[in-house]
Amino acid sequence: MQTFDMIVIGSGPAGQRAAIQAAKSGRHVAVIERAEAVGGTSVNTGTIPSKTMREAVLHLSGYNYQDIYGSNYRVKEKITMADLVFRVQHVIKTEIDVTQGQLSRNNIEVLFGAASFVDPNTLRVTNLRGSVDYQAAKIVIATGTKPAGSAKVPIDGRRIVNSDQILQMQEIPKTLIVVGGGVIGVEYTCMFCILGVRVILVEKRPRLLEFADAEIVEALSYHLRDRRVTLRLNEGVSSVEAAADGSVVANLESNKKLSGDALLYAVGRQGNVDELNLAAAGIEADSRGRIPVDENFVTKQPHIYAVGDVIGFPSLASVSMEQGRIAAANACGIAAHSNPATYPYGIYTIPEISFIGKTEEQLTDEDVPYEVGVAYYREIARGQIRGDTTGRLKIIFHRETREILGVHIIGEGASELVHIGQAVLTLKGKIDYFVDTVFNYPTLAECYKAAAFNGINKLARF
Repeated sequence: MQTFDMIVIGSGPAGQRAAIQAAKSGRHVAVIERAEAVGGTSVNTGTIPSKTMREAVLHLSGYNYQDIYGSNYRVKEKITMADLVFRVQHVIKTEIDVTQGQLSRNNIEVLFGAASFVDPNTLRVTNLRGSVDYQAAKIVIATGTKPAGSAKVPIDGRRIVNSDQILQMQEIPKTLIVVGGGVIGVEYTCMFCILGVRVILVEKRPRLLEFADAEIVEALSYHLRDRRVTLRLNEGVSSVEAAADGSVVANLESNKKLSGDALLYAVGRQGNVDELNLAAAGIEADSRGRIPVDENFVTKQPHIYAVGDVIGFPSLASVSMEQGRIAAANACGIAAHSNPATYPYGIYTIPEISFIGKTEEQLTDEDVPYEVGVAYYREIARGQIRGDTTGRLKIIFHRETREILGVHIIGEGASELVHIGQAVLTLKGKIDYFVDTVFNYPTLAECYKAAAFNGINKLARF
């Protein structure tokens, strides 16, 4: 039986970083991957495909230039699913090659097949050629997630799809029902409405993206409605059926009926643990397939770690990478730590949303005295040049210490722009830093200076 110092189950962002960290620490490492290609959900069906599709939509629709050349401006008049898939497949192939190359350069052995525990230190890998057992002193579970299903929603991969099946749709529908107002549902809602699809978004909660700043989400909701998206909030779906005429009908719990050409079911995700036989390892997962871990990502078994989406929120590829690195470093006896309070969030809606730190709602609940400074893209030269006059940047800071508490942005480039705020917040900088700093002109980074002046001017009133 072949033995390794560490076996990582899953080659997505968390698994890849865990394996490379261990390999660079001098360990003999193997990665088990169930799919035919490395990269996990992130590269093959999730993060990379969806963000590439977003870029294809923005480019082909001419969205970013419509404020300048008019609302009828298009790069391509009739956009098809084939147009979107072409760009996505190109990027996926490149990312798979990059991931495979990184694993190979670090002498990490990739074992293709489904993994399952035989005992706490032994894993069985099963593929078309049979089964082989492997042992390891340390094991990292990084199996990620899959779209959650429901008996009420008969997914068929054609008219009724989950988020992994979007690119399998044969054509762009005229009307799309999206069930789920979380990150995935809202991102795809934005893409399809930009393509001219009439989208109906159904969400059981009273607002979209409940973990994000309310003002920023309100701005996004305005943009969606302006693009003719119908928001059905506080509504649950009781059943879905494929009608004989080729349409899809969603029956709501309020007895309303919605009809569309297709339906996207995006209500959460489930941990990929069904095939792992966790009981043999002395580990349990909850009802959503999430594996409980401590602050060092250790499970009930001291030599078994779990990282990435399989442990739950925040389920961000960037955070999963960091979790994988920290878990592997700890497993190798190397001190490693990171502060989740300084992790940025990127939501690739249209317009983009990104933020770091506390929201106004959180600070209000905590009785923290704060002030807010806001800058609008339309008042910044780069915003006019780029044709994005709808974006805004909001800085939240402590009224007394003036320390930065949060940065919230909506607008194109938000996920890049937020990193300036991240650096200052992490270093416990104050709002005065942005007043005293000179930014290149014209840039969107100037929003920080404008927002800082706006916030400090409010303090001067008292």
